[in-house]
Amino acid sequence: VGSGYSSGIENKIRELEQLGEDAGFGQASSLSGLMSGEWELIYASDDITRSSPFFWAFRRAFPDSSDQIFSITDAIPAPIKMVGPATQTFDIDSNARPVTGTLVSRVKVATLGGVATSMMTTRCSVLNADGLDGLRLKVETTKPEDSTILQKLGPLGEMLNESAPPFPSGEALEQVEPGSSEIVMRTTYCDEGLRVTKNDFRLGEDVFVWKRVKFGSGNTVSL
Repeated sequence: VGSGYSSGIENKIRELEQLGEDAGFGQASSLSGLMSGEWELIYASDDITRSSPFFWAFRRAFPDSSDQIFSITDAIPAPIKMVGPATQTFDIDSNARPVTGTLVSRVKVATLGGVATSMMTTRCSVLNADGLDGLRLKVETTKPEDSTILQKLGPLGEMLNESAPPFPSGEALEQVEPGSSEIVMRTTYCDEGLRVTKNDFRLGEDVFVWKRVKFGSGNTVSL
């Protein structure tokens, strides 16, 4: 995964967006049916963790201090901290009105040279479409899944891994700043294999490019 701003890549992204807009393909992502399925992150203009909707919502809850907090964790060098891969899995009913569905965002985080790894998993509900290329999401829960530390404890660790309740991150953010758990994911290009997504509250700053791993089960496509 390429993370960190690259002017060359972002120029190519703008060219792709313009080409799609001029030719009429890769558009209307909220309604096309192509969002459903599993995607893997291949480019992030910021740290890979910032592809997770949880961090988008966190920025809304703590607008004055979030960048400072992020800079501290971002400065931890490899191999003490390694991040990636990141995946997102959408299950969206694009024919419903309002558009509804779910998003599961997973980011692998490894520490201590890979000795301890976990999959930071954030689950969101899709509340509705926001225009033709936006999805309004509500962050529900966040949980470190598949922890290797717990797995080393054998059956007990596996039980704790599976039964530990997820943290109600959306609810906690709402207590800090009402409305902060809701974010808008703006997808400016989406076809059968590639997706360009941005944080609607940080347009012009964040861009994430995803490649499709697989289509969703029962995926319906409106052409």
